[in-house]
Amino acid sequence: MPRTPFRPPFRTLAESIEEAAKLDPSKGYRFVSDRGVPGFPGAESSSEASFSYTAIERTSARYGGALQALGLKKGDRVALILPTNEDFVLAFYGAIRAGIIPVPVYPPLGLGQLQGYLDNTRHIIAKSGARAVVTTASIKRLLGTVQEACPELEQVVAVEGIRESMETLRTVKTTLDDVAFLQFTSGSTSRPKGVALTHGNLAANIECIMADGLRADPDTDTGVSWLPLFHDMGLIGFVLAPLVYHVPVVFLPPLLFLKRPVSWFQALSKHKGTISYAPNFAYALCVKRIKDRDLEGIDLSRWRIAGCGAEPIRAETLETFASTFSKVGFRKEALLPSYGMAESSLAIAFTELEEGIKTIGVDGERLWSENTAYILPESDPQAIRLVSCGPRFVNHDFSIFGLDDETSATPLADGRVGEIRLKGPSVMKGYWEDAEKTRETFAGEYLRTGDLGFVHEGHLFVCGRSKEVIIVNGRNYYPQDIEWEASKVPGVRKGNVIAFGARVPHTGEHDRERVVLAFEMQAEGGADEVAEKGPALAVEVRSAVQAGMSLTLDDVLPLVPGALPKTSSGKLQRNRARELYEEGELADRKGARDANKLGLLKEAAKSQLSYFKLAVLGGRTKK
Repeated sequence: MPRTPFRPPFRTLAESIEEAAKLDPSKGYRFVSDRGVPGFPGAESSSEASFSYTAIERTSARYGGALQALGLKKGDRVALILPTNEDFVLAFYGAIRAGIIPVPVYPPLGLGQLQGYLDNTRHIIAKSGARAVVTTASIKRLLGTVQEACPELEQVVAVEGIRESMETLRTVKTTLDDVAFLQFTSGSTSRPKGVALTHGNLAANIECIMADGLRADPDTDTGVSWLPLFHDMGLIGFVLAPLVYHVPVVFLPPLLFLKRPVSWFQALSKHKGTISYAPNFAYALCVKRIKDRDLEGIDLSRWRIAGCGAEPIRAETLETFASTFSKVGFRKEALLPSYGMAESSLAIAFTELEEGIKTIGVDGERLWSENTAYILPESDPQAIRLVSCGPRFVNHDFSIFGLDDETSATPLADGRVGEIRLKGPSVMKGYWEDAEKTRETFAGEYLRTGDLGFVHEGHLFVCGRSKEVIIVNGRNYYPQDIEWEASKVPGVRKGNVIAFGARVPHTGEHDRERVVLAFEMQAEGGADEVAEKGPALAVEVRSAVQAGMSLTLDDVLPLVPGALPKTSSGKLQRNRARELYEEGELADRKGARDANKLGLLKEAAKSQLSYFKLAVLGGRTKK
């Protein structure tokens, strides 16, 4: 019997915080330390901190009062660079309640690639016009060059002082039309853009997620998440939506999952977790890294929704996960492929509950040559399997249009591949203070996603990014398909393969597009091992792609682990890889472990020097 979804009235996030504290004061958030889940092996010295909704309401009021005491007022932006989940949640909610617009920024993961991190952070802070940054004392020392380069940034504040603040929050009235926060895109295809999400956008999308999609029950459900909170799936999906629907959540540090994937299972078991999400790579990582000996005390039988999104979904990955962990109670029916993007707040489509993954077979040759999905039995040698991302949400629409349909006048027929476009109350009004980009991303009433896909029997199937399609002899090839074939070769790091089309000069009068594939090797010996074994592995990769897709690769580059460019959320940057290749820099790119430590330390010292110069000379003053 399907459960009747709980639907609270639309409220601003500030109102939702106060309402949760009144109605469900004992529920709330639990934060697991980075040392593991108490009660399981390897976590003897770990701890968990609990915040009831009442505590969240009171503590976030102090954080909000502290931000107001800095001189920030309604509509001002504050950048949050906070590596611990507790600080991030309380500072985020404090800003929301003060009417200040928070701007999540991912924290540095170490000195590796520091220059790129600082460049990206400068871009986000300058683009948002943030007047203040809240971060830790240690990160603050690295941000001197950022403050120097951002004219509107007046102060960089250590969160340690805000924690101790006893400032009283001055009540600020917000409405559903007010901007709640700025979510900067991951930058996988271009420079990050600031998606301006209103309280109304969030309320509409949260209803799609919790009521229509997950049918969440505040009395029986518990969320468990290790997802980074500075990205939309972790923030909206597991901080904001559960609070609005009064569903308790357990948070793990992202790095704890990456170091010990079994910690995810341990938290689900201990806290009787029912809802959790992860990208495709995480399910593959669990299969690879979690051994039978790690499963003592694990019970996944209560896990009713195992969502998957944020990157291309592979049926084989999820099926292997389900079969591998069925011995500890995991049910394949719990799998829930999903599709979403920041410009639509978060969620666009979920598959139906309790039906597991739904796949179809399509003729790969005709998909690439005719942009049409011809259905074949999945067992047919010509078939490629695609995963359904589900039907439309209530009061929302996705449709498929030709790339040249500038006004979204004529949707394509079922089975025809084109650009996926969206409309509905979850869709952003535009990019923050960027009218040109906003105009470019709308075609009539519909938002252009930049993704290619088709509709079959009311379900959405995603093929790839329109800007990343590789055209060879008039045929469209999706890089994800090429990468998948290459990933099957032993010695290739799964999920660390990039295919792209590149233009490089030739001796003739015209350039031509070359099909290039770069992959990281499973090479513990680093650059020496890549030099020794890489050429032979490249030959195997060429053969695998030729056999699987009848496509000849022009160039294949074996790389050391960590060499491929990625966004802060771990998404592969195909455009950046293409740029590096065309500049002749990709083949020599070093991994994080091989980075020039001296250069990084110089950059850190330079940043600290700039910070101290500002402090000594006075810098900027408050407005």
